[in-house]
Amino acid sequence: MKRIVVALGGNAILRAKQLSSYEEQFDNVRRTCRQIVELIAGGYQPIFTHGNGPQVGNLLIQNEAASALVPEVPLDVCGAETQGQIGYMIQQALRNELHAARLVRPVVSLLTQVLVDADDPAFAQPVKPIGPFLSEEVAEQRMRDKRETWAHVDARGWRKLVPSPQPVGIVDVEVIHALLDAGAVVVACGGGGVPVLRRPDGQLRGVEAVVDKDLAAARLALDIHAETLLILTDVPGVAVNFGKSNERYLRRLTVTELGTLLVQEPFSAGSMGPKVRAAYRFVHDGGGRATICALDDAIAGLEGKAGTVVVPDDAMQLSFHP
Repeated sequence: MKRIVVALGGNAILRAKQLSSYEEQFDNVRRTCRQIVELIAGGYQPIFTHGNGPQVGNLLIQNEAASALVPEVPLDVCGAETQGQIGYMIQQALRNELHAARLVRPVVSLLTQVLVDADDPAFAQPVKPIGPFLSEEVAEQRMRDKRETWAHVDARGWRKLVPSPQPVGIVDVEVIHALLDAGAVVVACGGGGVPVLRRPDGQLRGVEAVVDKDLAAARLALDIHAETLLILTDVPGVAVNFGKSNERYLRRLTVTELGTLLVQEPFSAGSMGPKVRAAYRFVHDGGGRATICALDDAIAGLEGKAGTVVVPDDAMQLSFHP
């Protein structure tokens, strides 16, 4: 079987204009799992990662609302909780879809820890907004009392900023290898995984940070020697001049061409930027190829018939489609 890492974008769990209810999320996961079963039936062994931004945000809002009654939960624990929540939904929905397709595969969701570096510059400059919008008065009090970093985002108010360090290793990679060797479909590194630091004595401890889910997917794909990193999102691929009259979608490009493009094109840090960087990192560091495409184009993307495909330098040259 061909091992691939599939990074599920937010639209796989929560679609635009929905209210983020549990029922809506579960229904979206079921639809996503029908696409996943097609990959499995096609002879692929997928390892899935997923986002968790709205779910963590909801937990932090609940923390804020209940802070007078129960102690607040730290961010690394919120990440672990949402890994379990979303992993449960994917695990159950995928088992049901596999059963309906008369396919027998064990499905496992693994609460995954991702190693980060204490010297990562991101810890000195928190940039990732999380949690509820609060007033300037409350934000200033938090900055004084808890030494947190807050920023005015828009008319809705202020949000807390946390570091977003680079993933340097998957702590549980040996377990993932064992599960894959046993034929399991694995869900891992949800939400980028729980970021942890390794102390000088070898002990691990969670840290108040968020690892980008797409970069964690690239790290996972490299560590398990996956053939392909497949990043599924809600657009047909990577566009240059996005939103302008001369907007074009990239069809196929080499990793060197993508590296040049990353210098020239201001991809949004909150949208396509991390996906493009993850694709670049995977192929640049020795991976086979990376594809960024729409969720419904997963099979076509793997076959090179849809989305944006990034390949090593000895492959085909850059091309466009309108």
